[in-house]
Amino acid sequence: MGESKPLIGNVVNITLVENPGIAFGIIPGTVLKELILILTILLCIGLAVYLVTAKNADRKVRISIGLILAGAAGNLFDRIFYGYFFGYAPIFHGRVVDFLDVKIFKIFMFGDKLGNYIFNFADLSITLGIFTLIYLIFRIRNQNNEIMLVQKLAEETQDKS
Repeated sequence: MGESKPLIGNVVNITLVENPGIAFGIIPGTVLKELILILTILLCIGLAVYLVTAKNADRKVRISIGLILAGAAGNLFDRIFYGYFFGYAPIFHGRVVDFLDVKIFKIFMFGDKLGNYIFNFADLSITLGIFTLIYLIFRIRNQNNEIMLVQKLAEETQDKS
């Protein structure tokens, strides 16, 4: 636990840690942590329902949401069962297992450099899904703006003739 093994030079390491908190190892307190657990369960249910019912939705959007759901469900599984399976906590009080230690990521918050973060494939899946979804939203919005502009120009042209 906590020991690093190089995977790709000194840049990517495997370092096993258990994250008792939320993103970036922030420990929000018991009440907020339980609220986040409940919200994550509801989010997973909502995303799963969307994927089942929105079969005709844009495939790229469904893939993005699928990535978010997969990552959230993976981390949720750890939070629900990991402590129970290893005998250190009751069900719903586990920790998320993180192991990917990439030395190029440093985050600055509140004027402090908070060092390197260790994450897992579920975190990568959530991040990829969110960034892809944001990209798709902006792309769709730009396409709609272009369509509206073309329609407006066509109307103006007709009004002048």
